[in-house]
Amino acid sequence: MSDVLAAYDRFLGEALPEDYAARVDHYRHDDHLRTEFQVASFEAGWLVPDWEPGLGGQGLSSGDALAVRVEGARRRVPKIHNVQGVGVVAPGLRRFGTPAQQDRLLRPVLRGDEWWALGMSEPGSGSDLASLRTQARREGDVFVVNGSKIWTTQARESRWATLYVRTDPDAARPHAGISCLILDLRSPGVDVRPIPRAAQSVDAFCEVFLDDVRIPADNLLGPLNGGWRVASESLEHERDMIWVNNWVEIAQAVEPALRRPDLGDDALTELGRILADAEAVRFTGLRTVFGRLSGRDPDEFFILKLLGSEAAQRATRFAMESTGVDGLLDAQLMEDRVESLGATIYGGTSEVQRNIIGERVLGLPRDR
Repeated sequence: MSDVLAAYDRFLGEALPEDYAARVDHYRHDDHLRTEFQVASFEAGWLVPDWEPGLGGQGLSSGDALAVRVEGARRRVPKIHNVQGVGVVAPGLRRFGTPAQQDRLLRPVLRGDEWWALGMSEPGSGSDLASLRTQARREGDVFVVNGSKIWTTQARESRWATLYVRTDPDAARPHAGISCLILDLRSPGVDVRPIPRAAQSVDAFCEVFLDDVRIPADNLLGPLNGGWRVASESLEHERDMIWVNNWVEIAQAVEPALRRPDLGDDALTELGRILADAEAVRFTGLRTVFGRLSGRDPDEFFILKLLGSEAAQRATRFAMESTGVDGLLDAQLMEDRVESLGATIYGGTSEVQRNIIGERVLGLPRDR
């Protein structure tokens, strides 16, 4: 074990209950533990380990930071409540925020003191950010915003949102006229409506309606009409988090089946395919990391997202089918299955990933 992982192991031993490993399924519902663990991870520098001290990190190398993330996922450490806050918003603030924005907002989002939503998807546009229609008109020192967002995770519980709006409707290219604004969700004219969900374990989706909402011009995140870049660079930090979690979830979902001596030939064949998919996710993920470290932006990520999310769904389905009737009575297994259904939606739907793979990886002509 490396010195870094040994130090992380000591931290986990101090921050988690003694029986955590044995009762991990129980503790995953302990909201107090999840909150306290995020704060402890921030203060000890394990939250974003490659960032500088004082911002939840220790200045680790990319390789060591990845090893910490993999170890945390393998040991199923408590999940962050507001995962997009740490995984997407904080990197955006750190990269594009003004000093005033960073001083006010960066530490609270990393500690989990203030939650954030991502105001991206809209009715009719889904994962296609370039087609958004929410308008922001500059009037003096404010932007006046009208429009709506949908599938906005945790908007009801959040204080803030990164709101992507169209500030130049006449831009030559659709993505060139988009800006990112920091929206206080308590502002007049903001109406947040929860969307019914399939299970309590699924993060709450919401619709957000914006009627003449006035946002200070100082709340512009990044350059005017530069929202596409803000979104692209912020979401890059979500990449490793997605594939690492998918890999671990696939392996853990089928682990009970590995101990069963009574699986039939068809079940064994499917189990072998799922295990092969898990290894494919792991090795492809590592290849994308090494590619980035060498200065290359690997297109494998889009294949990785598609493979990982669909394999995670097959793994939870197999876990239920292989246990028969007992699987229907296993609340935790049912919860895992429901959660996996969102894997092909968050971070870009499978349909969008296939389009990107066709264009960028295979070089197919774009359907216009």
